Amino acid sequence: MNRIWRYACILAASGAAVLGQETSTPAPAAQEAAQTTPPAAAAPDTPAPPVPSPWTQKGIDFYLLGDVYYTLNFNHPDSGVNGLYNFDVHANQAHLNFAKFSMEHSPGPVGFRLDVGYGNTVDLISATDRAPDGMKYIEQAYIDFKPKSWHGVQLDIGKFVTSAGAEVIETNTNWNYSRSLLFAWAIPYYHLGLRATIPVNKTFSTGVQLVNGWNNVKDNNSGKTVGIVGNFTWKKASWANTYYTGPENNDTNTGFRQLYDTVVLLNPNDKTAIYINGDYATNKYPGPGRAKLYGIAVAARYQLTKRFAIAPRAEILDDADGFSTGVKQTIKEITMTGEMKIADYLLGRLEFRRDNSDQPFFDRGAQTAVARAQTTIQVGLIAFFGPKK
Repeated sequence: MNRIWRYACILAASGAAVLGQETSTPAPAAQEAAQTTPPAAAAPDTPAPPVPSPWTQKGIDFYLLGDVYYTLNFNHPDSGVNGLYNFDVHANQAHLNFAKFSMEHSPGPVGFRLDVGYGNTVDLISATDRAPDGMKYIEQAYIDFKPKSWHGVQLDIGKFVTSAGAEVIETNTNWNYSRSLLFAWAIPYYHLGLRATIPVNKTFSTGVQLVNGWNNVKDNNSGKTVGIVGNFTWKKASWANTYYTGPENNDTNTGFRQLYDTVVLLNPNDKTAIYINGDYATNKYPGPGRAKLYGIAVAARYQLTKRFAIAPRAEILDDADGFSTGVKQTIKEITMTGEMKIADYLLGRLEFRRDNSDQPFFDRGAQTAVARAQTTIQVGLIAFFGPKK
């Protein structure tokens, strides 16, 4: 593979929201009559049963996602490409980002997940995969096992999105419309293999994975990659840690690639959320030499009203050896996203983004011209249907 863990936890599909009993008190006018008339037994209020979702049939949840965007790139590149973007790559035109159908059955003891999609997203996440071209349309396809006798342990077998990163493939589950530099250039999207999730206590869970590699249904060598996960969860904070290691150079098992990804998520109140995401990655070549990459991203989301939210993001990525982006460079990026909930199933986002590099990297005008910076304004429209909004 030519890029670190690039070509994911996640627009597997999508966001969640959880959809007493009162005792009647006699009115003052009835209290006097109650002194001479024995009171009848008060029946407690019975809450109405929840209305079944039409998107759940016979224990299977169904989801639909549609995501389109328009980007105004002030560099007006003749190439028509937004530099460093990964899904919303088309400049100065409207385009389909992702359209997806999903179905899921929670394990008990056996379940499954299937995500099938179309658009720029499926082309880019599978760009380095040697599998048949038709496989790119399957974002995820796995069976999971969770018998009661396993005491909460779950085993997934198949193709699944990566555990690394603060963002996911599906736009509606992220805070910003465009993906961060770390998501696009530092981590993988998906894996094929085995994944075990192991709860240890109320605050800590761990997991282990054995997979073909990064962004590979058909492996690029005969070696395997191991993933280790450790997650802490508290009332208003969480801390996720993921480590992957294995041989990822094409056609050889010599030289290991390693990634450590960490995400701290803070929820100080019902309206505010903050995450800090850090990545450190290395790749040992078959011969002499080693490439490294590291970066950090900080983002926040504030719910202004029930319908409006804002989400700023800032990050820095050092591709010290040019292994991921193809150029030895340090990149800084700032983003401000405004979100409007048009309906329960429809989101609109307006985003400003500015990328800066210490090297001339971004296309500007004619294909022979390059710039150190790129400014974009982007409008995205996301429709999402399912039992869980």
